[in-house]
Amino acid sequence: MATAIYLEHYLDSIENLPCELQRNFTLMRDLDNRTEEKKGEIDKLAEEYIANVKNLASEQRVEHLQKIQNAYSKCKEFSDDKVQLAMQTYEMVDKHIRRLDADLARFENELKEKLELSGYESADGRALKSKLGNQKTFPVNLVCHYYLFRVLH
Repeated sequence: MATAIYLEHYLDSIENLPCELQRNFTLMRDLDNRTEEKKGEIDKLAEEYIANVKNLASEQRVEHLQKIQNAYSKCKEFSDDKVQLAMQTYEMVDKHIRRLDADLARFENELKEKLELSGYESADGRALKSKLGNQKTFPVNLVCHYYLFRVLH
């Protein structure tokens, strides 16, 4: 596969990633806002309960405590949804990173094979071959590979 094709395929695969990330982060912010509102409601209900507990009948106390419990349950539900969304977001990004790593490894192998098949063994070629095997940073490595591929073809 040619250099441009690797890059093109990868860019195609991440085209929607920024929109998906923004959507997920917006949903997380919305869940945060709902949680904060619910916490405010819980505080208000608790203050009302404490202020009026002596004047409430047993049934009213249970009813009021049930309202507080329901608000806590809803708050926990929002938090659980946020955690789930954060995990999905992480997995989505991780999937793209793994794909990039795999594509980069295939690309490096193809370039090494082409270099070996070409018989390009000048001093610069040997230096580039040794660098290809030792480099681990994506931008420098990709630029080096791209340049080398262009030189060979």
